[in-house]
Amino acid sequence: MPTSGVIGVLVNPGNPNAVSDSMQAQAAATSLRLKVHIVQTVAEGDVDAAFDDLGRAQASAILVFPDALFTGVRERLAELATRHKLPVLYPDRSYVEAGGLMSYGSSRTDAYREAGIYAGRILRGEKPSDLPVIQSSKFELVINLKTAKAAGLDLPPALLALADEVIE
Repeated sequence: MPTSGVIGVLVNPGNPNAVSDSMQAQAAATSLRLKVHIVQTVAEGDVDAAFDDLGRAQASAILVFPDALFTGVRERLAELATRHKLPVLYPDRSYVEAGGLMSYGSSRTDAYREAGIYAGRILRGEKPSDLPVIQSSKFELVINLKTAKAAGLDLPPALLALADEVIE
């Protein structure tokens, strides 16, 4: 659990979801009696400065919102988080596979399966406009135990038990 009461949030203001994501983070933090320090990151070169900013704000954990910018620098994010000994929650497992601590997000495997089902329906003659919009219904928690140890983080056994996958 965060010790300072400040949660850092990395967001790309160019992302169409940036405003709503930031508002949701603020609402969640308020309900948990935590503060949010939002750092707007618009380019790859801003990532190092973002961690410096989060250090000055005394953030004790970080949330990274989905964005192609962050996906492109996921290894750097993981490296900086480990160096600063900060737990970071990422939007999908690719960050954890690249050395990040943990992710909670929709299952890509499930999304690909759904896309295949849609493609099959279209190939059998259904009109795409007649198909319903489907949102992900399967989410997965992935934890990188090696990263946790490298950052000196002791994860509770209950959290590890909840994980869909623990990378060692």
